[in-house]
Amino acid sequence: MVEYENREELISEISKRAKLFIKEFNDIDEKYKDKLIEGVDRTPAQMISYQLGWMNLILDWENKENQGEVVITPTPDYKWNKLGGLYESFYEEYNKYTLKELCAMFIETEYKIINLINNYTDIELFQSEGRKWASSTPSNWPIWKWIHINTVAPFKTFRSKIRKWKKSI
Repeated sequence: MVEYENREELISEISKRAKLFIKEFNDIDEKYKDKLIEGVDRTPAQMISYQLGWMNLILDWENKENQGEVVITPTPDYKWNKLGGLYESFYEEYNKYTLKELCAMFIETEYKIINLINNYTDIELFQSEGRKWASSTPSNWPIWKWIHINTVAPFKTFRSKIRKWKKSI
């Protein structure tokens, strides 16, 4: 996995990959937002919903911890070995929105993640146990890794998937 020298590098990579990812949806007709294609495991709307779901989970974990709540990751209703149901909940939550609305929500949520990064100290962001929620699994990842694995990494993966999807239409 990639390592970041500092927060600016992390933010730069998130911004770069987010722009490339979301730009892929500009030329998709709304009538195809829920079209599943053989060889691609998600529809365009599901790809964005997945991203929104994970980014908003991170924001929610942080918010709950700041309010003094005990955070259960990924959620009280879903365990790490049963993420399929969590993904389905993301798709259901965002199903009512148009592709254009989903893209706008994605950009807004990306900015919230960047703002969150800017609010951490370097110690909180880059060392283990920066937050209780980040230390809640045996991996005990630092916050930057949680953010990377739920932003940059899937932005790249889903960009490949949406490009493959577009070629099949």
